[in-house]
Amino acid sequence: MNRRAGEGEVAGRAAGGGGVGGTGRRIEVVRAGALTTVQDAGRRGWAHLGVPRAGALDGPARILANRLAGNPPDAAVLETTLTGCAVRPAGAPYTVVVVGGAVCRVTVDGRPAAWGAPVRVPEGSVLEAGPALRGLRGYLAFGGGLVPERVLGSRSADLLSGLGPPVLRDGDVLPLGGDGGGRGGCPADAVPWPGAPAELVLPLWPGPRHAWFTPAALHTLTTAVYRVSAQSNRIGLRTEGPPLERSRSGELPSEGMVLGAVQVPPDGRPVVFLNDHPTTGGYPVVGVVAASALPAAAQAVPGTPVRFVAA
Repeated sequence: MNRRAGEGEVAGRAAGGGGVGGTGRRIEVVRAGALTTVQDAGRRGWAHLGVPRAGALDGPARILANRLAGNPPDAAVLETTLTGCAVRPAGAPYTVVVVGGAVCRVTVDGRPAAWGAPVRVPEGSVLEAGPALRGLRGYLAFGGGLVPERVLGSRSADLLSGLGPPVLRDGDVLPLGGDGGGRGGCPADAVPWPGAPAELVLPLWPGPRHAWFTPAALHTLTTAVYRVSAQSNRIGLRTEGPPLERSRSGELPSEGMVLGAVQVPPDGRPVVFLNDHPTTGGYPVVGVVAASALPAAAQAVPGTPVRFVAA
């Protein structure tokens, strides 16, 4: 099921062996950036088999970008991390592209283009989404959507299990569906995009293992200011700040983990599980963050203050 084979043959590996698809429309990755992956709404319902959900970390940004590109909300997009990426459409006179999520400079063949709005990119031209100016993760939606092969019902890349298309590299080719413009894009003069958080406030439900921590630790958790660690990734948002002291020693047998679970490893610093999190774990979970707060966590750059508050 893992299509990493050599992490080389792009049209085959990223399109699941299907070349560039039936339409012939495609994009070539000119500059992959630090971490660019294909993501859609994710693959839910497979946790009992040890398969994480994956999917775009900033779901609202993915949905809005797709809407502006004229796509269904669950169409697959590119998710970039910090440094953006550059792509070249082919197979149609033009392709509608929307760059959203983290704010960045957008160009087509070096000329300025709109961020957060539909852009018609001629065949053979290079659209570049530059490094993030605000926020962390950008989303590129293409008219017709990206259509690599589905794995367990999703086109998403999962960094933990290796399912889905591999992390993109320069020269990779991905197939597109539709006719080049989705439904022609969504006309709009101005669209409100959520901004990157200056402070990340995470509503927290206690448990199931909060009794493993001292009353002082639980007070610290909801009163201290933590910061987003540079060690964060799609698996979990790691924090820097005061460690949480346990009231008991030892470890748990592995038990089920959910999206938003706040696990506390031996160093005592809370880790908030994101979309590629493992489905089981043995470190105690002190609480669970409301899922509605997690898209903001996807855009929180390292150093952003983090506060856990009672949900």
